[in-house]
Amino acid sequence: MTAIPHVPIRKPSLKALLVGLIPFVAMCFSISWWDRVYPFIFGLPFSIFWIVAWILITPLFMSVAYRIETARIAAEAGVKEGGAQHG
Repeated sequence: MTAIPHVPIRKPSLKALLVGLIPFVAMCFSISWWDRVYPFIFGLPFSIFWIVAWILITPLFMSVAYRIETARIAAEAGVKEGGAQHG
């Protein structure tokens, strides 16, 4: 049986968390703003369109959060190794 290498779990940055929470908040806590059937958009009641739109948009926000985290990890690795930081 091979040993699984230990990878430390990092806490996400506040910026990445906030970006990742935008779709959650938009889908769950904005109901009072759009809780209606009319108008119809692309043949869907507005409430369904809102949820479908945020489901489709969510990967963009997750991609931004991922990029924030990978940039932060790369910057930390550069600092730990003593490398110079170039923008």
